[in-house]
Amino acid sequence: MGDNNKTKLKLDSKVTKLDLITPEETTNTVFSPWTIEDSENLYRIPGWGEPYFSINAAGHITVSPQGDRGGALDLYELVEALKKRNIGLPLLIRFSDILADRIERLNACFARGIARYNYPNVYRGVFPIKCNQHRHIVEALVKYGKPYQFGLEAGSKPELMIALATLEPSLSEKNNKSQPLLICNGYKDKEYIETALLATKIGHKPFIVIEQLEELYLAIKISRQLGIEPNLGVRAKLSTKGVGRWGTSTGDRAKFGLTIPEILTVVTELEKEGMLNSLQLLHYHIGSQISAIGVIKDAIREASQIYTQLAKMGANMQYLDVGGGLGVDYDGSKTNYYASKNYNMQNYANDIVAEVKEACEEAEIHPPVIVSESGRAIASHQSVLVFDVLGTGEVPVNPPEALQEKEPLIIRNLWDTYSSIDVQNYQEAYNDATQFKEEAITSFNLGYFSLKERARAEQLYWACCQKILQIARQQDYVPDDLEDLEKIMASIYYINLSVFQSVPDSWAIDQLFPIMPIHRLDEKPTQRGILADLTCDSDGKISQFIDLRNDVKSVLELHSLQDCDKLGNHKPYYLGMFLVGAYQEIMGNLHNLFGDTNVVHIQMKPKGYEIQYVVRGDTVTEVLSYVQYDAEDLLETLRRHTENALQENRMTIEESQRLLKDYEQSLRRYTYLVDDAQ
Repeated sequence: MGDNNKTKLKLDSKVTKLDLITPEETTNTVFSPWTIEDSENLYRIPGWGEPYFSINAAGHITVSPQGDRGGALDLYELVEALKKRNIGLPLLIRFSDILADRIERLNACFARGIARYNYPNVYRGVFPIKCNQHRHIVEALVKYGKPYQFGLEAGSKPELMIALATLEPSLSEKNNKSQPLLICNGYKDKEYIETALLATKIGHKPFIVIEQLEELYLAIKISRQLGIEPNLGVRAKLSTKGVGRWGTSTGDRAKFGLTIPEILTVVTELEKEGMLNSLQLLHYHIGSQISAIGVIKDAIREASQIYTQLAKMGANMQYLDVGGGLGVDYDGSKTNYYASKNYNMQNYANDIVAEVKEACEEAEIHPPVIVSESGRAIASHQSVLVFDVLGTGEVPVNPPEALQEKEPLIIRNLWDTYSSIDVQNYQEAYNDATQFKEEAITSFNLGYFSLKERARAEQLYWACCQKILQIARQQDYVPDDLEDLEKIMASIYYINLSVFQSVPDSWAIDQLFPIMPIHRLDEKPTQRGILADLTCDSDGKISQFIDLRNDVKSVLELHSLQDCDKLGNHKPYYLGMFLVGAYQEIMGNLHNLFGDTNVVHIQMKPKGYEIQYVVRGDTVTEVLSYVQYDAEDLLETLRRHTENALQENRMTIEESQRLLKDYEQSLRRYTYLVDDAQ
């Protein structure tokens, strides 16, 4: 490097050739420093994060739980403060103020839509408990939703139990008209329906939504026995086709709902029983995470016609429940890609209000109360999952040693390929290097190559790949046969997390979530990596990430781990996964017996923040109990084994006590890896 006669290579993303720069020119070349704006663009924060997430001057992620109407928290500093309180990683941080803000925004959007179209009725939202059943979440939703008469939707008997105990019932019949709704969906037995009917006596307003004809006959029978007039709804199977992963939620073969002939049977049976006045609500659901506004328009147009026809047939129609589907822009692209959406919340509200009003005016029917079951759009933003990197696995790309005399032809060919790689031939060189590597492996398998020679061939191959990749990254177009090179050369970042427990949708349906470092964002990330979790499962990894140019990329830009000490420990490197507040926590499983993570609830205060709740993650004892092991029995069994070993002089007393101490301590500790320095 000290030789002034040497030249340096400069790769320019604007050209498809290498320019040679002399040392004198290098001193005058200005390289733009990496900025936080570069990180914002790279990780697409403005697309998926506004108004809650951004980057501060220190290069740390900031969280603004009240959107653009309140203060901000430094996420890195918050994590460090929580660690000092002995709350270790991985850690799920819930921001309750974001829940409040999401509810307020949704109601404000419908209020503006109602005012814009002069709609002569109101909006009443409900939160589907299945989206996140955790107590503190549901209680916060009921609290923040109270000014808007925001209700709950139950899809099972256990969720009905939650709703009845969490929603505050009305104490007078006069106030019952503004009582939050309780939508009762899902499969229903006698006990479910009876409980819902009796709940009206304490001031709740449950709607029993008929999803199968058997439920109709059961509801009629029980209401007669109890002498309670039910509030009934029907769920329609729309012909409108959904989009994305849940596109099959509609149509004749949908799991839930009634066909048009079955809905007519409901009307006929209720009329025969003198109970047609009980039918007040029409419900439909076209799937979660609807990415295209056109599908939403088509669905509400069809449902509005069904609603007006039911009203004309004499049903006491008052509510139209448009179900869920309001999407979340996970990748920030604002497109109809499955991980995004091509509309905003205001577009959604406007289109629903406008379509319903138009249909009702044409039919000369009074427009209904509009109900929606937006869960994902309410709950996703409020949770951030933070986890640390334990170490990395790198592709060996050290510069190869010079060619030696009498080395095999395959190795000489690899060396010549490596030495000649440039911007003109890098694609051909990749194909040649791949062929020579395969020939080396074949020679080894046939006994013609020694282990050292195979290692030498592989070292040269990886050196070729690294050199080719550096050139390919600078090109506007990457040839098809080089598309996998980035993934092949990616580092593996080992993370203190279970994908199966904390982000099951990433594993099960390839759901994209924004993932990025929460600090060092004023530094250019020089590494490309995939994430591998703690489980002993090849699927326990994340290798799809949101992309700036394309829909998905196979590697994530990351920083090198810093400053290892004498024991090889590096400075903490924290990654955050965002928009994980819907479905992930409750759907996680205990693969390899990694349990629930630590959870904290943060609420903003005029000065700083308050830790509302700390929910400790599962201990080893707790997860063992889930699979019918008793910790005391296990400890006692191990004690007997140590006594036998002592009697046979296979271990000392000190060794036996140390083993028992470690075993007992592990039973009490977190299932994830713990930093003993905490």
